[in-house]
Amino acid sequence: MRQVQRRTVALLGMAQVFAGIGTGATVSIGSILAVELSGSSAWAGAVATVMTLGAALAALPLAALADRRGRRIGQVAGLSAALAGAVLMVLAVVSGLFVLLVLGAAGIGVGSAASLQARFAAVDLADPEHRGLALSTVVWAVTIGAVTGPNLIQPGTVVGQALGLPPVAGPFVISGAGLLLAAVLLFVGLRPDPLLLARELAAQGAQAGEHPAAPRVDGRAGIGPAGQAAHDGGTLVRGLRAIRGSRTALLAVAAVVGAHAVMVGVMSMTPLHLQELVEGPGASHAGHTASGDVLVIIGFTISLHIAGMFALSPVMGWLTDKAGRAQTIMIGFTLLMTAVAVAGFGQASTAAVAVGLVLLGLGWSAATVSGSTLLAESVAQESRVAVQGVSDMLMGAAGAVGGAVSGLVLSWVGYLGLNLLGGAVGAVVLAAAFLAVMAGRRQSAAA
Repeated sequence: MRQVQRRTVALLGMAQVFAGIGTGATVSIGSILAVELSGSSAWAGAVATVMTLGAALAALPLAALADRRGRRIGQVAGLSAALAGAVLMVLAVVSGLFVLLVLGAAGIGVGSAASLQARFAAVDLADPEHRGLALSTVVWAVTIGAVTGPNLIQPGTVVGQALGLPPVAGPFVISGAGLLLAAVLLFVGLRPDPLLLARELAAQGAQAGEHPAAPRVDGRAGIGPAGQAAHDGGTLVRGLRAIRGSRTALLAVAAVVGAHAVMVGVMSMTPLHLQELVEGPGASHAGHTASGDVLVIIGFTISLHIAGMFALSPVMGWLTDKAGRAQTIMIGFTLLMTAVAVAGFGQASTAAVAVGLVLLGLGWSAATVSGSTLLAESVAQESRVAVQGVSDMLMGAAGAVGGAVSGLVLSWVGYLGLNLLGGAVGAVVLAAAFLAVMAGRRQSAAA
């Protein structure tokens, strides 16, 4: 069984490398393309918003598909949609049609939902004491592709020219190739399916009279049993019922949703802020094309941010297993609040913004790894996939709202105000995690 788990994590990790390349270019230049193709800076956040909204809307259908057919089919379906999105991105650049850009972003968002659910596939067969590390290993694998993606903007222009396409279409050609490789790898190699095998083993254990241990919010002391799964209703209903029945699941969902909202809100507007910082006020207005130097700065900054999100994921997984789930959530939101302070108050410096974006990525990593690990063990086996789908749906919805609102907030109160708003959201979740840890310790002491 350990050999199957190691092979599953390795395959998921390899696929994440190629899939990560598929989203890097969209994140880096999506807001600039949106302004150029729409003719209005009001649409600057459209690509990030549609990507996250696409991920949110796809989370439940992908989870339902995985619930019925297994992780392999769910993953391949999501990556195939992302591949179609990359093709639409190329067509949008060629035709100049803004609607194709939006549809392409939606397809990329579906692929993002599949990549997010890959982290849960990594823990289907994992031992309880190694769940954080297994999950974080797959998250870490995104680093190579996701960091490489934004830096393929310049090489991508060469590819575009070689294919007779507009230079800016080239990065999306590379993205499509990466997504195709990821889909083929999982379709061929992810056998046996980890979710289906885990269910088979759980059924055998139930017949033998074995019962899983209650989830532990701090990695040592439990704070109560998980909610029982509902046996009727659709994926959404079952997931919501299971989450409401478990305090640990509620905390886990608050962590991943809150961290994603803060991260997307700040990150999606940073390219526009950097463009105005380097080229002067008004540089991000419609009709103004960013210079090559600005694109390099943006690509490098986003790469550092994505490295922060994924490069130290194994460390966050180790902390999750050793220090505790809720404690690592607290570390994550402390980092997020530090990040928005550095980026916001240091908004006049490209270096300070870059440091803030790195810290933003680290905070997201800690909160997402620990929150996802806690969620995976907070409900019964039969409700797990539904709960994960609901969590990812809410996570994507929060990111969509963050991406949509961030453009308005940026225009109203500036980059500093945007960061301070993110800090306020982080403070609320940090307080909730602290109260959960205190409650767990009191219950442990009473026991």
